[in-house]
Amino acid sequence: MTNKFERKRFADVNLDDQFFDTLKEDYGGDSPQSFIPWFHRKAAEGKKALVFEDDDGIGAFINLKVGEVEAIPLDNGSVLPPVSRMKISTIKIDDRYRGRRIGEGALGLTLWDWRDSGSNEIYVTVFPKHKTLIFLLEEYGFNLIGKKENGECVYIKDRRHLDFSDPCKAFPFLSDEIQYAGCLAIDMEYHDTMFASSELANTLQERVDISVANGLKKVYLGSPYSLGFRVGEPVFIYRKYTGNHGKPGYKSCITTYCVATRIEKIKSAGRALMTYEQYRDIVGNKSVYDDQELRAKYDTLANLTLIELLYCGYFGAGNNVNWAWLNNNGCWPGTHPMNFRYTREQINKILREGNVDVENVIIN
Repeated sequence: MTNKFERKRFADVNLDDQFFDTLKEDYGGDSPQSFIPWFHRKAAEGKKALVFEDDDGIGAFINLKVGEVEAIPLDNGSVLPPVSRMKISTIKIDDRYRGRRIGEGALGLTLWDWRDSGSNEIYVTVFPKHKTLIFLLEEYGFNLIGKKENGECVYIKDRRHLDFSDPCKAFPFLSDEIQYAGCLAIDMEYHDTMFASSELANTLQERVDISVANGLKKVYLGSPYSLGFRVGEPVFIYRKYTGNHGKPGYKSCITTYCVATRIEKIKSAGRALMTYEQYRDIVGNKSVYDDQELRAKYDTLANLTLIELLYCGYFGAGNNVNWAWLNNNGCWPGTHPMNFRYTREQINKILREGNVDVENVIIN
């Protein structure tokens, strides 16, 4: 098993996996709308779903329907009009992954698909008993519109009405109000675990921890003298090539853009500004470091800063922006990357070089 999300054909997914038992119970019966006939119909149509598997079987399953145009009747008698929406027709995360941030990663992949679909709205229905999923939906900007007659809650997210005061609620979009962005240089072995979707052409990437690789929130730990970005601002992630083959100027590159969601000084000039337990609690399972490494940093570094990032998007294989291009196009200021303070013009320039549709990512 690969321990990562893959798009798989329904026909290649084991419907007898116990993972599907609760879905069969929630949507039982013999009608065409019940889960088993629906699943078989999708398999016959050659449809694909987003699936996470490990040695124990299926861990997550997400099915999307793009451009769904249907009225949504609510139990109060009102009806949401039939406009084009992306529909999350199925989303389930196995309980064994509670706290492992697989749900966060699944929702992130879903919202990236929505961003690129052209639909203004995305919606999902979920029974009230699925409290963990509902918490996640609300954290990422879905709003409860009402309930269907069968008791399912209807949650909708609308790109025309985003709360940019909270990067998670606005995810995966950036506000048109942004003026500046920063940069973080991360050694390739750590980068490739933290930002698993930011794949490079012809590069084998190791994924050593699914919590870090599949979650959207990442923690960077370092000892910067200063930072060129603030909480709420975008941050470009520069993958620093540390190998021995080829020219670093063509292998080191910006792969990813994030938003800084938290910056905490843990130690300054040898003085601890919070206890190890407090620091460890903030890090959680969002760092590439294990407990021994986290403790060593806390005990030995005179200066230690924690930066939490929300993984908003990536350029992907063949689109990453290398040092040579940055240097030749006025996007390498010549100081340490942590001190870079990119202007809006430079932000747009880098995103476009990374083949990002800027007008579809930075919105009002």
